[in-house]
Amino acid sequence: MKVYRFFFFLVLSGSLFTSCSPTLSPFTQRLYDDYRWSDDELKRIQFYVSDDIIMRRELGNGSTEIISGKVRVVNGREVEEIVIRRGTPGVLMFKPKENRFAVSFEDGGEERYLVFGPNPKASDRYVLLASEWRKRGGTVTYDGRKFDVAADDAFATLMVDLKKFNKLSVESRTAGGRKIN
Repeated sequence: MKVYRFFFFLVLSGSLFTSCSPTLSPFTQRLYDDYRWSDDELKRIQFYVSDDIIMRRELGNGSTEIISGKVRVVNGREVEEIVIRRGTPGVLMFKPKENRFAVSFEDGGEERYLVFGPNPKASDRYVLLASEWRKRGGTVTYDGRKFDVAADDAFATLMVDLKKFNKLSVESRTAGGRKIN
């Protein structure tokens, strides 16, 4: 009997926990077009990243200043690595141009952002953009420095909690009409 109670408690706890967690959906060009948010409204939206993004840059002989990453040794070379984990919350800093979002996932400077935009090959989802994509990866600018990212990072998508958008608040009243005195 104790096993059943424990199992029931476990299921109940799990369902309560998941019902409170956000329902994340990809941010798409269609969503952006449908809601027609202003820049100020976009800055109040909580974005999340769908997948891990790992940025690396090789440290030269004289370049040992590390701002926001870890120093690792990869193949005998020192590299700075910055990881943005899946589900990390971010905010829109600015729009570098139409349909491009500069999103920051950490405090510490105005230059700590990544650029996302719609990709027709990914159902117009807002995905990580790089200044250049190659077969094995791309180059992004972060904190004023060039970093390499893996090719898989091209599919890292901005996510939003649609529950918050679907709670539509409607003020309604019925006009009673006007009569001549």
